[in-house]
Amino acid sequence: MALKVLSALDTARTQWYHFKAIIIAGMGLFSDAYDLFCIPPILRFLGRIYYQKPHLPFDNNDDNFVIRRHVDSVLLGVAFLGTVIGQLVFGRLGDRIGRRRVYGLSLMVMVLSALGCGFSICTSRSCVLVSLGFFRFLLGVGIGGDYPLSATIMSEFANKRTRGSFIAAVFSMQGFGILASSIVTMVVCGIFNAASHPNPKEKTPTEADVAWRLILMLGAIPAAMTYYWRMMMPETARYTALVELNVQQATKDMEKVLDVSLSPIAEDESLTLPQDPPSYPLFSKQFLRLHGRDLFGCSVVRKRQPNFFYSSNLFQSQVYRKYLGNKYNANVYKDAIHVALLQTIVAICSTIPGYWFTVYFIDRIGRRKIQMMGFMVLYGLTFFFANFGPNTTTFIVPTELFPARFRSTCHGISGATGKVGAIIGAVGFGWASHGQTEHPKAIKILLVILGGVCLLGLAVTYFFTPETNGRSLEENEE
Repeated sequence: MALKVLSALDTARTQWYHFKAIIIAGMGLFSDAYDLFCIPPILRFLGRIYYQKPHLPFDNNDDNFVIRRHVDSVLLGVAFLGTVIGQLVFGRLGDRIGRRRVYGLSLMVMVLSALGCGFSICTSRSCVLVSLGFFRFLLGVGIGGDYPLSATIMSEFANKRTRGSFIAAVFSMQGFGILASSIVTMVVCGIFNAASHPNPKEKTPTEADVAWRLILMLGAIPAAMTYYWRMMMPETARYTALVELNVQQATKDMEKVLDVSLSPIAEDESLTLPQDPPSYPLFSKQFLRLHGRDLFGCSVVRKRQPNFFYSSNLFQSQVYRKYLGNKYNANVYKDAIHVALLQTIVAICSTIPGYWFTVYFIDRIGRRKIQMMGFMVLYGLTFFFANFGPNTTTFIVPTELFPARFRSTCHGISGATGKVGAIIGAVGFGWASHGQTEHPKAIKILLVILGGVCLLGLAVTYFFTPETNGRSLEENEE
């Protein structure tokens, strides 16, 4: 028989606290996206300031081209590498010592490392890039930790009827983070451009070295603003009752969340433990027998999806470069504005609507169908159907398939394999985009490969991903 407090969570009406939890958890994803997707215009600044000639910013024949290609790839890949580590470490800690206890820690790592990215301790080229790479790695660790914790906490607070929509709403904040990073970049660059009136034929102004640092540091503000509220959140009832085995404390915590009196959800005094709590450890034979197929499906699909989502988002300015003509020959501020403007258009027209279509349809259509549909769509609608599809569903499904004591860990493992795919996609796309002069068909070939990745993701979803819609977390576990 299910615990009353968990049944009360599953059947609770939608309340203010649910929306509050969406905002608190979602601001972490907002900051994640801001910090990850502000890097394309930042690379324009770094290239103009430390490598490229002002009037030939994309001349692949200059002496520094090969070095720049390595730098771009490292600055993109190092954040994703940190994300892999953060998802594994914080995901496991979330199951071992509690979601709430490590939730604030991941946020503080994000805040401090975002500030560190802007404060880079020196101005010489090598020192700045090494410092920036170090803090980007730490930033990735914090970002990685936020993914499994935000998803798990929201899934364990939500009711059964709208759980998918609530988790998708948390994840949708990523789209607004992408939009915010582009808008902030355009505003900062517009202010600096108006103040300096640079000449494209002159050397990049020294003030540009302040502009990119400011853009990075502003990403710490939304995360810092939600730290207090994260610390005020109670531990989830499912963790307290099913992992810590303290049913009475879970009931007291949920009384505040559900806005009901204690008596309707209070358990019998003699009941202090869930019946027959599982005893098998992580990665044991019993775990693999019960959950190995689900973990494989979540991990493989999560690895395939970021290959095209992150690489396409981070390098969309390269994909559409030939349509932008000589705008890339503008001064450094206008150059960054053009990149940010393209990101803004794509975010408003495709990315954000894709997220919110998922919020609306996820509990109506189901996770599995949306995920398969997203993998079937051509590149032209990638940013819409990546989010109204596998980019969001792969964030939701791992929180619904696994037992409470493994939920955060397994979400972290699934997410970490996803970021491995992001590293492969982003670094590979970076090399292809920089090599267009030598190999004009490089991006076309890579896009065909990404299409093959989508087909593989579709197949894995069909054969290995069960539908979790309409059932409680405990029912999905069974």
